[in-house]
Amino acid sequence: MAAVHGHLGDGSGDVPLPFRRSVDTLRSVRVRPEVRIEETAAPKRLASYAYALEATVLADGEELADGRLVLLHEPDGHEAWHGAFRLVTLVRAELEPEMAGDPLLPEVSWSWLTGALAARGAAYNDPSGTVSRASSHYFGALADRVDDTQIEIRASWTPRERAGGAPEVAAHLAAWCDLLCACAGLPPSEGPEPLVRGGSGVVPMPKRRT
Repeated sequence: MAAVHGHLGDGSGDVPLPFRRSVDTLRSVRVRPEVRIEETAAPKRLASYAYALEATVLADGEELADGRLVLLHEPDGHEAWHGAFRLVTLVRAELEPEMAGDPLLPEVSWSWLTGALAARGAAYNDPSGTVSRASSHYFGALADRVDDTQIEIRASWTPRERAGGAPEVAAHLAAWCDLLCACAGLPPSEGPEPLVRGGSGVVPMPKRRT
């Protein structure tokens, strides 16, 4: 299993305790070995405090999906968020041919996110986002390449805060990793902490790996 590591933006100023605790929690979360998580530069204009992670899903040396997760914090709360914290994500993956033309793909893809959050018990409010797919068709000197389609999920939501002001970000990070793996077409984890727990309502992609 791989540990999460990261940093607190530029490290300047006094970091609020709820945000510092949230970041410490994210650093301690362990994920399935196919998910490689690293720190990345946090955006400076979205909130007073931000912490960012990027991840890649790898299997047999092949990159199946990638994404970015940003934890934002405004100590006095943010009117649009209806809270002091906000999680923002971008997830991308190449689709299998049988999925690319499915007219229900946007709804199914969004259900991977909401189902993963529900399965992990990650309470949240005010979700918003978009699901996009882009197809590439090759011609001329590139005509030998197989047409491909990529899915892109952009989403944000407000994690509910617990006593003390910090949300249960570990559950949200675990759900985000579940989303990445669902987009990558990986089967649920077989360990003591399954990737997608029963009753989540998550619709899986056709399996690329067994």
